[in-house]
Amino acid sequence: MQIERRRVDMLKIMCLDPVTMAATKEEGEYMGKFLSKDTELVLDVIDDGPYTIQCEYDEAMSQPHVIESCIKAEKNGIDGIFVNCFGDPGVRAAREVTGIPIFGGFEPVMLTAMGVADRVAIITVLDSVMPLISNNIMKAGFSDRVVSLRNVGIPVADLSDKDKLVPALVSQAEAAIRENRAEVIVLGCTAMIDVAETTEQILKKKGYDIPVLEPAQTALKYVEMYAQMGISHSRLTYGAVN
Repeated sequence: MQIERRRVDMLKIMCLDPVTMAATKEEGEYMGKFLSKDTELVLDVIDDGPYTIQCEYDEAMSQPHVIESCIKAEKNGIDGIFVNCFGDPGVRAAREVTGIPIFGGFEPVMLTAMGVADRVAIITVLDSVMPLISNNIMKAGFSDRVVSLRNVGIPVADLSDKDKLVPALVSQAEAAIRENRAEVIVLGCTAMIDVAETTEQILKKKGYDIPVLEPAQTALKYVEMYAQMGISHSRLTYGAVN
């Protein structure tokens, strides 16, 4: 028997912060600016957990709250969830106990980057985040495509200082292009808000015409696309928990 997927146009998508530092309304508007006009974006935050995620311990402390929030969101009629972190905390576990599409910041932007270039560079926040991202790269099978993993040396809580963040991103991007022959730049933290366009423009003026991809916008668009098409995760990969 053929399964017929039904297109869904009126969607309610959630941006779930897996930390207690919640996204502002303005940040939500930036992250969701490519969503369809009929898609409603709901901002939510976990009830308890770390203030930011900057290491494996922070991620582990976040995961139970992410899973609980995803279960609750599905019961309340949410059609898809973006877990607002590049480390994808709790995403795979949440997929096991829900039937709606769930993405973190890592998978969508990495797949998008590999669609526009062969050699990918990731620029994240701190040294302490590098092992977490390296493990995600290996688990996803992206090691042959990621040629550079760098950081700007700025904590998540200080990323709103764009006068400091943008020059650091440009410097690390230039180094990745020159030293590693990177062809696309991925911002390795979903809290790097409203800086991708400026960074890309500065690089272009310097002679480097390459995309700079922002993970939150990409992830929300992926969630919307999967929900519209009626696609969710495979039960052969994410077996349902009784």
